[in-house]
Amino acid sequence: MPTYLYEIVDKKGEPTGETFEYVQSMRDAALAKDPNTGKPCRRAIVAPAIAGKSSPLKDKSRLSNKNLERLGFTKYERKGKGYMERVAGKEGPRSISSED
Repeated sequence: MPTYLYEIVDKKGEPTGETFEYVQSMRDAALAKDPNTGKPCRRAIVAPAIAGKSSPLKDKSRLSNKNLERLGFTKYERKGKGYMERVAGKEGPRSISSED
């Protein structure tokens, strides 16, 4: 379920600067009052946290060749049809070919 950001509002409906997070289903209606204090609130509009190609949320560094080698893994990459070359690690043959 998503976490929504809510902001406390004054009597005129203007934000006061106070915020809180609330986990609820997308099907649920937005809150009108803070469940803890009873103060009036509204759901804040914020950019969603979506993991894209260059997003730090994906943390591609865990699968980097340098990190895999540090952890003792060997990685091969396809360099042509029927041919793979070792790009990380020290164990195993330097290359693998289907023509051997």
